[in-house]
Amino acid sequence: MNPAPGWLAHPMAVLRAAYANGRMPHALLIHEAPGAGGEWLAGWAAQLVLCGNRAAAPCGACVACRRAGALAHPDLLWLRPLEESRQIRIEQVRDLSADLALTSHGGGYKVGVIAPADALNRFAANALLKTLEEPPPRTLLVLVAAQPSRLPPTVISRCQRLRAPAPTRGQAVAWLSAARGTADWDAALDVLGEAPMLAVQADPKEVAEIGADTRRTLDALALGSAEPVAAAERWARADFPLRLLCCEKWLTERIRRAGRDSSSLRELFALVDEVRDLRANLDAPLNRALALEALFRRVAPAAGVGSSGLPG
Repeated sequence: MNPAPGWLAHPMAVLRAAYANGRMPHALLIHEAPGAGGEWLAGWAAQLVLCGNRAAAPCGACVACRRAGALAHPDLLWLRPLEESRQIRIEQVRDLSADLALTSHGGGYKVGVIAPADALNRFAANALLKTLEEPPPRTLLVLVAAQPSRLPPTVISRCQRLRAPAPTRGQAVAWLSAARGTADWDAALDVLGEAPMLAVQADPKEVAEIGADTRRTLDALALGSAEPVAAAERWARADFPLRLLCCEKWLTERIRRAGRDSSSLRELFALVDEVRDLRANLDAPLNRALALEALFRRVAPAAGVGSSGLPG
């Protein structure tokens, strides 16, 4: 695992105290700010209960901790969307529940981590309820979600909620420097937001360049000096998810600057929703270029060209 993120010290302390006092819940719902370390915290919680050195758990040095950190512990199961889908399906949840019901290899806890839990489809979430309602002894189920509201209330109510907050910029840069070395992490975080767990997997220079190019394109579209068709075709070919993230940030900045009385606010909010829908359905059959072209043709009126002076 990467170095312990300082901004997660409080939720780590809460979990450590609960485990030490024999009050570890059977189900946790980690509500993470996107990219702030919800999955890291879930992995740390797994090490906590699987560690062979209870007095110093998680020690990070024992065989159990090392295996858990490498996602190779036989009593630790991770559930993610299948490669060809962005959903977690009912068959996956049933397999997880069956495995959790078996006796642990180490004679202690069995841990199941579902990340992102807000990718559970309706049938999978309903199938999870039986395990949440009747958990096997010494079982820890950890759900990680950036949007817990997408989970059924019946699932949420059976979990102890824990917040994984976003770091400050200074905390994020310091952690990234420790994990990956010196780089222009500020520029990368300007594009990704305070999401060091996303940045640590990327080339910071490349992220910054894509972010700058995306902003230039959107500014030109807002001014009417760029061709929507050409821009849409270029975006659709490469770095589509990152450009959509940049587009959402650009639109959000326009909303903040527009003011309450701007006639373009409704359209700006509609465009943000459209971009979020595109980001949430990246695996769906979609003509990306056509979808982007339609969005781009609405950017100039929404940005208030000629009235609010926002572009530029």
